[in-house]
Amino acid sequence: MMIKIRSALCFAALLSSSTAFAQTSDAAVPPAAAAKQASEVASGSDPARWYKDDNSRAAQLAALKKEIGAAQAEAQRACAKQPANARAACLADAKATYERDMAGADAQVDAAPGGSVTTTVTKSH
Repeated sequence: MMIKIRSALCFAALLSSSTAFAQTSDAAVPPAAAAKQASEVASGSDPARWYKDDNSRAAQLAALKKEIGAAQAEAQRACAKQPANARAACLADAKATYERDMAGADAQVDAAPGGSVTTTVTKSH
């Protein structure tokens, strides 16, 4: 399943990034998730959840929606750290991105060849 492979590749890329980058980019990760990630990395093995195959459309859609929700939560945490005068615009941007991604989730899963779902990150100012 392409999602599993992409997750593994993304995880490997994160591990190979510099410590300074990891410290700044992990600031928005909840402490419980960070602790779990740290224990998985320390064990030296891949988490078992990466190898649970379910190629059904429903599973792909659920995985994509979970990713979209996680991205929304991370964006909200990042917005909370912004100055007060920029926070409302940041939250509105995050909400618009979430709604656009959720509205297109079905089409993205339908269009994905062989179950591969691609996520696009856009940055607006």
